[in-house]
Amino acid sequence: MKSCFLLSVLLAVSTPASAGGEHADVLIRHVNVVDVEHGRTLAGQAVAIRGGDIVAVGQDARLGRAWQATTTLDARDRYLIPGLWDMHVHFGGGEALIEENKALLPLYVAHGITTVRDASGDLPEQVLSWRAQIAGGRLFGPQLFTAGAKIEGIAPLWKGTLEVGDETAVDAALDREQRDAVDFVKITDSTLKPELFLYAVSQARKRGLRTSGHIPMAITVGEAVEAGLSSIEHLDYAFKAGVADEAAIAADFAAGRIDRTEANRRLHAGFDRDTAMKAYRLFAERGVAVTPTLEGSRIIDFLDTESHEGDDYLAYIGPGLRKTYAWRVERAAKATPEQIVARHERFARIAAVLPMLQEAGVRIMAGTDAGFLNSYNYPGVGLHNEMSLYVREGLTPAQVMVAATRSGPAWFGKLERYGAILPGRAADLVLLRRNPLEDIEAVRAIETVVLRGKVFDRAALDAMLAETRAKVAAWNAAASH
Repeated sequence: MKSCFLLSVLLAVSTPASAGGEHADVLIRHVNVVDVEHGRTLAGQAVAIRGGDIVAVGQDARLGRAWQATTTLDARDRYLIPGLWDMHVHFGGGEALIEENKALLPLYVAHGITTVRDASGDLPEQVLSWRAQIAGGRLFGPQLFTAGAKIEGIAPLWKGTLEVGDETAVDAALDREQRDAVDFVKITDSTLKPELFLYAVSQARKRGLRTSGHIPMAITVGEAVEAGLSSIEHLDYAFKAGVADEAAIAADFAAGRIDRTEANRRLHAGFDRDTAMKAYRLFAERGVAVTPTLEGSRIIDFLDTESHEGDDYLAYIGPGLRKTYAWRVERAAKATPEQIVARHERFARIAAVLPMLQEAGVRIMAGTDAGFLNSYNYPGVGLHNEMSLYVREGLTPAQVMVAATRSGPAWFGKLERYGAILPGRAADLVLLRRNPLEDIEAVRAIETVVLRGKVFDRAALDAMLAETRAKVAAWNAAASH
């Protein structure tokens, strides 16, 4: 049986063709095109789509009359943007939660997110399979890039990893990553030896693989950058790079003279703007991107004032995934009043790094850390929250739009295909009721999503949400018996 939202699409897009010469599958007329690259809007445009491609863009007065289309959308007073990219998501929680994770895929599309970058969880084979199914049109969801299985040390905290204890094992792990044709390599540090982290990064670079990861405390961020790290996940590490005595702290930690608590205390007391700007200019020079994942940190740091237990969006998250939220929630609840104050202050210090990265010319990639384990950090709406937070912390709406539509394609070397509304680009588009360059909250006012050339109007998007909500309700009922 076809899903209800696909049926809604078929009903919504059956419109008469307009008169003219050239033929398109979809013609969007009278629209304000948002030119994200230059931070401007182009009024009175028409956009013609054939298959999964944009084939023509121009003044509606000319192009609108010159083209016929199977489906014509009147987008007067609407704003058309490239599809949003969430550059840090997770799928996981064990094989028992595969279906709950799969049910998250439409949530991204319903919120205008046409591409996601999976930063590895504990279902790497499943996600690799989803990537192929989505690309082949056998599974509905956003375009999916994935790291596959992450590289870690022996007996790590994280599951679903390739465990390595020496350079030979790193080489074998990278062989596996290449056989899986991963889109990038994720390297984490719960038990990985620092020297093997640097070796893995450098060897991946030699093989032409992009890398991302959690940088071990015993090395500096600069050492990871010099080894060839492609992106830094989480703003904490960018903050660490701005600490004047970072190298001394790393050396003391490596030698066992201080523990992690003391290392973090010294790091958060030692931030220096001049040191930071020097480090960030190096990031920009080397092409190292930063994915801040600020909203995930904010949620945990402010659980004392925002519990999220009554969030309406929990209706879209399966019971098994909700259970994975507990460990971070319980840990945060044990904090003393002094620790809570420190948590708030720490968030403010780290968030203040964001406009400094922008000033230094670092590529900022919008990403949420949404998925299992990360409490109340929701797939879909989480990216809108992340974007709002970037503006609150000092970026302009135009800069945030770049982070959410162009930085991801740029990191993957795919700007010739994504991130702009031009002939030859992918027909992954979002039609908004307001201008996001004036108010970033406009990204929440979605009227239509075009994914791989297929049109999903508001009714179809609502049907996606309703379908996921119904699945979750059924799982909730089953779990209660």
